Amino acid sequence: MLQIQPLELRDWLDDNARPAPVLLDVREAWEIERAALDGAVWMPMREVPARVEELDPTAEIVVVCHHGVRSFHIARYLEQQGFARVYNLSSGVEGWARQVDPTMQTY
Repeated sequence: MLQIQPLELRDWLDDNARPAPVLLDVREAWEIERAALDGAVWMPMREVPARVEELDPTAEIVVVCHHGVRSFHIARYLEQQGFARVYNLSSGVEGWARQVDPTMQTY
């Protein structure tokens, strides 16, 4: 699994020549209400095994959580399920708020 930093993800999302990744947010509902990345697919961590078939194993997927720990575990799980292009957002939405979008609420 690859690690991606918030600034790298921002650059990727801003690059119109490169297809955008699927942003898979694995946080809980109360966390999404406080801060969320635009366009992210919400699938709480505990639901991923039951819903993994909803995801395209050929897509580039960036897994997101609060600090990057839960997303790391889900990214590793996805790789074990045959997903080949999975990234973990290091430092999560907390890092995104601090490095990319200072208007995003932190918690």
